[in-house]
Amino acid sequence: MSNSLRPEGSANKLAKVDSLVDADAVVPHIVDAPDVVLVGSGIMSSTLAVMLKRLDPRLRIQMIEVAPELAREASDGWNNAGTGHAGVCEMSYTPSRDPDGRVPIVRALRIFEQFEHSKQFWGAMSAGGVVGAPADFIHSVPHICFVKGSDDVDFLQARHAAMKDHHFFRNMHITTDSSVIEEWAPLVMEGRVSGPVAATIGDGTEVNFGLLARRLCVWLAQQDECGVATGWKVTRLRRGDGQWQIGLRCVASGEVRDQRAKFVFVGAGGGSLPLLQSTGLAEVAGLGGFPIGGQWLVCDAPAICVRHNAKVYGATPPSSPSLGSGHLDVRRLDGRRQLLFGPFASWTTRFLKLTGRWSDLPRSVHLGNLGAMLRSAVCNRALLRYLVAQGLQSMEHRVQALREYYPNARLEDWRLVQAGIRVQAIKKADRGAVYFGTEVFSPADRSLAALLGASPGASVAVNIALEVIRMCLPQLLASSEGRERMTEMIPTFNDDLTQPNNAAFYERTSRDAIERLQLQSTSY
Repeated sequence: MSNSLRPEGSANKLAKVDSLVDADAVVPHIVDAPDVVLVGSGIMSSTLAVMLKRLDPRLRIQMIEVAPELAREASDGWNNAGTGHAGVCEMSYTPSRDPDGRVPIVRALRIFEQFEHSKQFWGAMSAGGVVGAPADFIHSVPHICFVKGSDDVDFLQARHAAMKDHHFFRNMHITTDSSVIEEWAPLVMEGRVSGPVAATIGDGTEVNFGLLARRLCVWLAQQDECGVATGWKVTRLRRGDGQWQIGLRCVASGEVRDQRAKFVFVGAGGGSLPLLQSTGLAEVAGLGGFPIGGQWLVCDAPAICVRHNAKVYGATPPSSPSLGSGHLDVRRLDGRRQLLFGPFASWTTRFLKLTGRWSDLPRSVHLGNLGAMLRSAVCNRALLRYLVAQGLQSMEHRVQALREYYPNARLEDWRLVQAGIRVQAIKKADRGAVYFGTEVFSPADRSLAALLGASPGASVAVNIALEVIRMCLPQLLASSEGRERMTEMIPTFNDDLTQPNNAAFYERTSRDAIERLQLQSTSY
């Protein structure tokens, strides 16, 4: 039987079209005896797959995607903020002060460095013809922190004072002059009642992670001994005979197949939890998940959209514990310029937006994780109340929240759009706490890795892929040839750019990435 899942006579793997544009032209293909299987086609799986193939061209790689199209869940442009998270505008990465009044910036530095890895990798892939024109998926956009009220103004000034002397943030500027802020972000200041305000601004990016992931998938599908299969569901993962036994089912026909692989990466977003539970691994015992939906307010009016060219983040309000602040973003999606505001949280029991079911959450609860789930519910009552309140909001209430960032916003200019779903991991060891970061799960034998969490997520996909390789497949970096190939993709992968003695190295590699990605430094 042919490995192609299309009738004989169809294109071997790709239709003869512009494959860098039409990612859905990938012909589903099952690889015999793959070395690596990746579950999901989003930015995490696609990044890791391409990185692995570039490190070792001999690898046989299989990607499985349950949906009929590639990267349409969390990575899709409509399902995330599209922010190139680099710690510039996100105050949640610098959330408090030390006893001496200084703002710790360690996490912001780490996020910034990880995003540098992403830019270097994307620049290398663009220069190598892997992802096409960078202007299709990444744009220069100022990143702004905006606050009002004396307490938040004081905090922003302390934050800027802590960051400005580090070489990562030398181009960040601060002002308390409302007329200057109006130049940076006119919609934010028009119609605003007078009072203390402050803003910082720095170079940033807007990224269409869905388009980028689809282009990475297309490149993978074109490589020898590699296959990308859409419309196939991974039903189980079982360890046996030194390999993973992987159950597959065709969504359309119901056909069942089995695969074996030495290494599996589960990057299926909300679909990761059921697969991990199917493994029977001791490390998974007690693991549960809590889904949180999202929503955006969207404006398509050209006369409004043309006047806002920034990502404006505010302070995290006490009413939204651990979920971050609202932000007013310029986006370029579906060939149009739009404004998005949010995200608003929503209650859901589905683990995936497109292919999930209302029964996902109930079916994930069992005796092994029931205690951890109940304890988490008790410890996070404020979060549960917040989610319920968010879900019950009217459009008028949502627009009132928008007016904190855009005082003259009118209800009739905005519509509500469903965003992606993230499933927060709940573990016994956390004793009821819910953490909103991103982490890589891997059992003791390192034969499997899975991504848990959401933030900063897609922005640091390259660093996550590097972490997976170092943790689970270190042999790929053991040789001088492997390290040279990784250096071609990420020149600073083995260096600590946060250190002052690496400032010049950072400046040089950052400039190279910016040139390859055709980004522009904004003059303020």
